[in-house]
Amino acid sequence: MVHQQLLSFITQGRKTHDITDQVREVVSQSGIQMGMAHIFVQHTSCSLLLTENADPDVHRDLETLFGRIAPDGDSAYRHDMEGPDDMPAHARSVLAGSSLSIPVGGGRLLLGVWQGVYLWEHRHRSHQRRVMVTVMG
Repeated sequence: MVHQQLLSFITQGRKTHDITDQVREVVSQSGIQMGMAHIFVQHTSCSLLLTENADPDVHRDLETLFGRIAPDGDSAYRHDMEGPDDMPAHARSVLAGSSLSIPVGGGRLLLGVWQGVYLWEHRHRSHQRRVMVTVMG
């Protein structure tokens, strides 16, 4: 059995957005008791994370780390058609990843106590983002 649903989110610029509840709802609606949830973002300048859901300092520290790895406005970048955050957003997306696979058991996501699913916007301005959730079991 397979259930698939497209979720849409409006981000508020460069930060993480908790989408755990929306993904949980898709899993619940699927009726699948045991299997796998695959979550995929359909963009190249944002990412998906499975990370800490209790301490917001983790998210701030990740942003600091990625700012060092892929800084805005580096003069070595060629791809800057949409501004100084254009190429860094693509690099951050490649580094952080565009999909997650999470086991499903008892009709729910089998997340750890401190885990949440986050959409990480890498651009400074707001964007509409599409996330495909496929539940298989």
